[in-house]
Amino acid sequence: MPDEAYADPPEDGLPEPGAPLAGLVLVSTPIGNLGDISPRARQALADADLILCEDTRHSARLLSAIGVGVRTEPLHEYNEDARIAPVLGMLRAGRRIALISDAGTPLVSDPGYRLVRAAVAEGLKVTAVPGPNAAVMALTLSGLPPQPFLFLGFPPPRSAARRAAFGTLRAAERAGLSATLIWHEAPHRLAETLEDMAFSFGPRAAAVARELTKHFEEVRRGTLTDLAAFYASSQARGEITVLVGPPEEDDQEDLDGALTRALATHSVKDAAALVSAATGLPRKIVYARALAMGRPDDSA
Repeated sequence: MPDEAYADPPEDGLPEPGAPLAGLVLVSTPIGNLGDISPRARQALADADLILCEDTRHSARLLSAIGVGVRTEPLHEYNEDARIAPVLGMLRAGRRIALISDAGTPLVSDPGYRLVRAAVAEGLKVTAVPGPNAAVMALTLSGLPPQPFLFLGFPPPRSAARRAAFGTLRAAERAGLSATLIWHEAPHRLAETLEDMAFSFGPRAAAVARELTKHFEEVRRGTLTDLAAFYASSQARGEITVLVGPPEEDDQEDLDGALTRALATHSVKDAAALVSAATGLPRKIVYARALAMGRPDDSA
């Protein structure tokens, strides 16, 4: 882009470069590497009258490292509703308030949406300083189709709920959804989640990205089946993002593969129930196919 694109003063009401940002400012912070804090993010935090943090103790280390001594207050999942009214009052009075999460882009799998929605509803100014985002970085490194993609936050913590959620996605795929799917996951649940993904989505192309921007950054690519097997015997550490590519095989092949795995350890009835929940297909259809396939050790 030509240099002159940045030379003229803005004509769209945006502040001059370097001018303090007014209202509520959503400031993206590093996801692991302090070098990724932008000069504009640093300045927005320094100019704020108040910084709202997901965890003030965690954010204190970042603010100290970048030389920002602005007062902080917590805004997290459990107090956000109670904090909205006083924060809106400060914004009406002309105060500059910055919102940060523990890492990355605020609101993306982090608190703040309810506050932003309330500020927008009142016509108060809301702006943002863009920056690091683990989900998007993992997507660009995964080798999977970059668009469209669907970010889904964290999967449910329990296996039954996870498989039901994955089954809903499979039903959406049969209705036409074709996108790279992205989740965050905790290290201690990664192996079980990948097992449930392999059961629901089959041996689809996938990637596990962890510790992005840090010293031990790693992106492991392969099929869901391979990744599930690897992490079943290898403990994962750090911040983790899981990506699953769009479907490539037809539904009948996916159904047969899921039933084959389920029938190896379950009765026909139980296997049909599991696969129906995992794939989003009607139970009658799955049960009929399971009856046709039979148990692997059946003599018929």
